[in-house]
Amino acid sequence: MSNPSELDARIAENVADALIYSDRSGTIMRWNGAATALFGFSAAEALGQNLDLIIPEHLRAAHWKGFKAALASGSMKLAGRPTLTRALHKSGRKLYIEMTFALVRDSSGNVLGSVAMARDVTERVERERAAKAPPQTS
Repeated sequence: MSNPSELDARIAENVADALIYSDRSGTIMRWNGAATALFGFSAAEALGQNLDLIIPEHLRAAHWKGFKAALASGSMKLAGRPTLTRALHKSGRKLYIEMTFALVRDSSGNVLGSVAMARDVTERVERERAAKAPPQTS
């Protein structure tokens, strides 16, 4: 495979974590197979849609505030550190996901958009919360 962009596309499609790229307006421009498995939306359903597709309504204002601040400043508060958050599955079910974010820049350093890598940690979080819950008395 001599074409680097073809190789990049194959890598992005085959990584185990969901890969989502959105442009500066928050429109989903890349959506890999792991994103389909995690969120339930096919690439055809997700591409061209707003990120609100997978952001629970109660988190949207905070998300967009952070998104716009990162685009304006050219830096991200989390600087690549994973964060635990909630997301929406196509079925309406809420997931716990761990995400990392990065800004994507052109060769001149201008911010083109944002990329996120996500993985489902719902089972782990629910198990940890159950272990911390006070014992039930009957």
